[in-house]
Amino acid sequence: MLKAIAAFFGLLLVLAVVGAGGVVYIFYRFGGDLPEYSQLADYQPPVMTRVHAGDGRLLAEYAVEKRIFVPIRAIPRRVINAFLAAEDKNFYRHLGVDFLGVIRAAVTNIKNLGSSRRMVGASTITQQVAKNFLLSNELSFDRKFKEAILAFRIERAFSKDRILELYLNEIYLGFGSYGIAAAALNYFNKSLHELSLAETAYLAILPKAPTNYHPRKHPRAARARRDWVLDRMVEEKFITASEAARAKATPLLVRQRSKTEFVTADYFAEEVRRELSSRYGDDQLYKGGLSVRTTLDPRLQDIADRVVRNGLEAYDRRHGWRGPLAAIELGPGWPGQLSAVEEPPALGRFKMAAVLKVDDTGARIGLADGGMGRIPLAELTWARPWKENQRVGPKVKKPSDVLSPGDVIAVEPVEADGKGVAYADGTYGLRQIPQLEGALVALDPHTGRILAMTGGYSFKESEFNRVTQAKRQPGSAFKPFVYLTALDSGFTPSTLILDAPFVIDQGPGLPKWRPANYTKKFYGPSTMRLGVEKSRNLMTVRLAQTVGMKKIAEYARRFGIDEDMSPNLSMALGSGETTLLDLTTAYAMLVNGGRKITPTMIDRIQDRQGRTVFRHDTRACENCAADAWNNQAVPELPDTRKAVTTPASAYQIVSILQGVVERGTGRRIKAVGKPVAGKTGTTNKANDAWFIGFTPDLAVGVYAGFDSPRTLGPREQGASVAAPIFRDFLIETLEGKPAIPFRIPPEIRLVRVNAVTGRLARPGERGVILEAFKPGTEPTGEEEVLEGISSWGGAPATGTGGLY
Repeated sequence: MLKAIAAFFGLLLVLAVVGAGGVVYIFYRFGGDLPEYSQLADYQPPVMTRVHAGDGRLLAEYAVEKRIFVPIRAIPRRVINAFLAAEDKNFYRHLGVDFLGVIRAAVTNIKNLGSSRRMVGASTITQQVAKNFLLSNELSFDRKFKEAILAFRIERAFSKDRILELYLNEIYLGFGSYGIAAAALNYFNKSLHELSLAETAYLAILPKAPTNYHPRKHPRAARARRDWVLDRMVEEKFITASEAARAKATPLLVRQRSKTEFVTADYFAEEVRRELSSRYGDDQLYKGGLSVRTTLDPRLQDIADRVVRNGLEAYDRRHGWRGPLAAIELGPGWPGQLSAVEEPPALGRFKMAAVLKVDDTGARIGLADGGMGRIPLAELTWARPWKENQRVGPKVKKPSDVLSPGDVIAVEPVEADGKGVAYADGTYGLRQIPQLEGALVALDPHTGRILAMTGGYSFKESEFNRVTQAKRQPGSAFKPFVYLTALDSGFTPSTLILDAPFVIDQGPGLPKWRPANYTKKFYGPSTMRLGVEKSRNLMTVRLAQTVGMKKIAEYARRFGIDEDMSPNLSMALGSGETTLLDLTTAYAMLVNGGRKITPTMIDRIQDRQGRTVFRHDTRACENCAADAWNNQAVPELPDTRKAVTTPASAYQIVSILQGVVERGTGRRIKAVGKPVAGKTGTTNKANDAWFIGFTPDLAVGVYAGFDSPRTLGPREQGASVAAPIFRDFLIETLEGKPAIPFRIPPEIRLVRVNAVTGRLARPGERGVILEAFKPGTEPTGEEEVLEGISSWGGAPATGTGGLY
């Protein structure tokens, strides 16, 4: 008997030694070149970056995997228990590998040999973490050994909760869902805390094979497996039998995820994306889980998009019809042919239609869906033939002058004609996608926060942002900074400047430079105010020559218009290049009292942990973090903005630019009905049109021009193309808001003067305005006329030959 016992224990000892040797060999054989598991300590799963508008609504999402990371402490206990019951009931007891589970699985698989039952696995959650993060999905014994070794090492290095957190946020659960939070939304349109017991149990069956338990393709298998998880939860005493029974009686219903509401601001969102990529890199942008609060005002953005489209379309209609989009052969199959025509990316709200018949009163059209409609002659009269240089041909007298059967055209439903007479149902108007491009930007002049940005007619057609990327000549829109330089140099709004022919001999081999006014007329001595209000080129050149182009170039740099402006006299007429954003920001510094601002689209950026990593407003506020209000004084924030001019000079220019709207080239803007100031800008040959202006608390810039510069056509200028867009934007933006006057600094004196001569007004005199003067600079009647000199010692003046 003793010999038998000794033999038994000897055998056990031999087996133990052999087993230990085997373990040592496995660790030696497979543990030497394993991935570094310590990287999991700093692992953060890829999480989407979300960009929000100023009102908190979602603007854009950027992600490689649509994952929502949830810390373990925020995951409901019932969700955790469901996954433990389904995947690893001994998770909190084993050391990485569940040996009892391995033996149990081996016995079960041996019993099931020859049957149709699937093989049973025994991988723990820790092993799955090792496989998902550090190994491949290769099916081999080598990988299983490596997986087990890594599981032991991971368990020694990390807490159970950390391992579980990695697992629940990393696993793929089908329906494009990475992690349990995304799965809850995609399957049931719920957050984790809103899931029912039955829904929680269903999610727990998905890690192994989500496609095998698809709730719509395999509803029986999905429900049976869900009920199995509920039974396992009862066995582990996570739930009671009655709770499981009620959950099993629940039908497995998938609810489509609510469509996320996005604010539409394509150009703005893309500009933000570029800035985030530049600041943090694409990896952090698409995987870093940033939360970005932008400056966008969705209401203003919607208005901006609409008025830019309408303004460009209005210009396009003035310059004629360029022909149909395509042509098809009419016959029984015309709807199919029409559907086969590629839709222009910029079609937008328009629809494509085929012309089926043309008669004396209009044209009958067919839509791709088989619907019918009619275009009356009144909706065709604008479509005069387009001619080179944006001219138009003869007037339209009959529909056949414009359309032919088989033409594929763009149309839009219309309800009434231009006089308000209602049309019959099914009436359409002929439309055309503009070739002209344009842009609008609106910002807060006190902070630089960009509230709206429309960079073109259609983002789908062109992602080129004409607010930030297009550098074009500003023309007369630059003139206010010439006059501001003069005001800071001792001149006044009533200073008289000679408006007469101006010729400069630029030296041997160079032609004479002869700038001219837009009207080709001369007006004699005129005030500086009139020089801006009427956009006089000759006065501006004389003033620039007197003040000095180097000084003007310094102001252009100071205001961010041009960092390296050439001291060329033609630059005073806006022949340099700048962007719409830079010029609008410069105007904003006029109305804010001459303070430097930096335009921004981003208020704040937070990382995935909620820590603020960027803030546009960096001012310190010691008393802003009070727990409650106890009648204490409102905190005062320091004004850290650098001064770029004096408040007095800034207001003088604001007052002059208000005169542009009231009496000058910007009279169209008077329709706003509230205090507005601004300046038109048109370049040589009318290639570019601008209107930049502001109210006391809003700066707005509008640009229009062709991407490949060419003339806008006869009689087109900033006042006719850009100003109406600016006007319509402000009318809608300021609707229902009180009229706020421009703020007058204390060092300004308002004096009654004659609007034309600039001299002190006499009692009862007409045409009188209140002019803004600095103390001691009021007119005396003895002022000399600034005449300039017809020679030039600076850089050659040759430029565009005159802008207006």
